[in-house]
Amino acid sequence: MKLLLVEDEEMLSRTIAKGLEILGYAVDRAYDGEEALYLYGLNEYDLMILDLNLPKLDGMDVLRQIRKEDEEFRVLILSARNSLEDKVDGLDSGSNDYLTKPFEFKELEARIRSLLRRNFTTRNRVLSCGCLKLDTAAKRVYCGEKQVELTRKEYALLEYLFHHNDRMIRAEELIEHAWDSETDLFSNSFRFHIHSLRKKLDAAGAEGYIVSQRGLGYRLTYGEETHE
Repeated sequence: MKLLLVEDEEMLSRTIAKGLEILGYAVDRAYDGEEALYLYGLNEYDLMILDLNLPKLDGMDVLRQIRKEDEEFRVLILSARNSLEDKVDGLDSGSNDYLTKPFEFKELEARIRSLLRRNFTTRNRVLSCGCLKLDTAAKRVYCGEKQVELTRKEYALLEYLFHHNDRMIRAEELIEHAWDSETDLFSNSFRFHIHSLRKKLDAAGAEGYIVSQRGLGYRLTYGEETHE
């Protein structure tokens, strides 16, 4: 999953981004409101973490402009503004959640996890497809009772496929949501990771779960033939 972190305090921004990247998220960072809107318009993100006290353009103005274009995009406000009025204003203006500073990183990660699940039919933290189970909290994958050891990038690809298993996902979309915006979209990194992921799933007993069709993309499914 790809996140946009909007935080003007550079050290805090770096710390949050590093923690989220360790958990397997791809993170782009913006340091003011104008840059936040620019990156939002340029890339596809699964969620925005938005500070309110921003240079150039206040976070509430950023939120309101986003809501004019997209009512579904997930926005989590992370702000030192902690009055009841601030929280009500943020939620009424369209934020999906509101977390005040100071905060515990585990709570931030749990709220992100919760928001990323909200558009899906299951609210469970464990997603299933055939013998495969993906624990979104622990960031672990199992085939039956056996854990499948994946790298962070392999996990990110599989999680995105799990969340969108109702359709074929283009390689460009997978790259967009599993890597940050600095990644070379024409590199061999994606092919290497998707090949490695398939190989590990096959070896674990989930053979053929990632199907592909040339020119259309990839999909996680159970009980279908794989096409190249």
